[in-house]
Amino acid sequence: MGVKMKAETVYLSLGSNMGNSIENLLQAIVALDKEGFKVTEVSSIYLTEPIGFIEQPNFYNMVIAVETLFSPQLVLQKCQEVENRLGRVRKLRWGPRKIDIDILFYGDRVIKEIELELPHPRLKERAFVLVPLKEIALHRFNELDILIPSQNLCLKIEQVDVRMFLKEHGLSMK
Repeated sequence: MGVKMKAETVYLSLGSNMGNSIENLLQAIVALDKEGFKVTEVSSIYLTEPIGFIEQPNFYNMVIAVETLFSPQLVLQKCQEVENRLGRVRKLRWGPRKIDIDILFYGDRVIKEIELELPHPRLKERAFVLVPLKEIALHRFNELDILIPSQNLCLKIEQVDVRMFLKEHGLSMK
């Protein structure tokens, strides 16, 4: 009798500030689905000011939940493959990017490796992650026991509209 593995819930942060950023985010979700991730929830899309290197366009950000049987390391690899396929070029830390996909949580796992640290080490500092995370995973946000840091955010596309676009592209959630 085989052992049935349980899928893990993984929360991913998506961001873009080059080209058609909203389309880039939505293409990334579709690409992740095609990579074998089961998209279970999506947040609204928010427009936010850049942090770190501020001489660049504002970012569009969102958080999604996926279910997967992939290991955390394979999730990282597949996210980076999607970024590369969609045109991500790594030139400047915190610089402009066509697409950025960060792993926020992989189940309840705590990992500290050179290439992967979970939960994401800077998520508590980033309103552009915390606000959409709170929208789709209040329990994960409450576990952090923090206040959302001050950062200008503007709701650009509501969750229902993101879901409608994805449904039109063959993705349906719960």
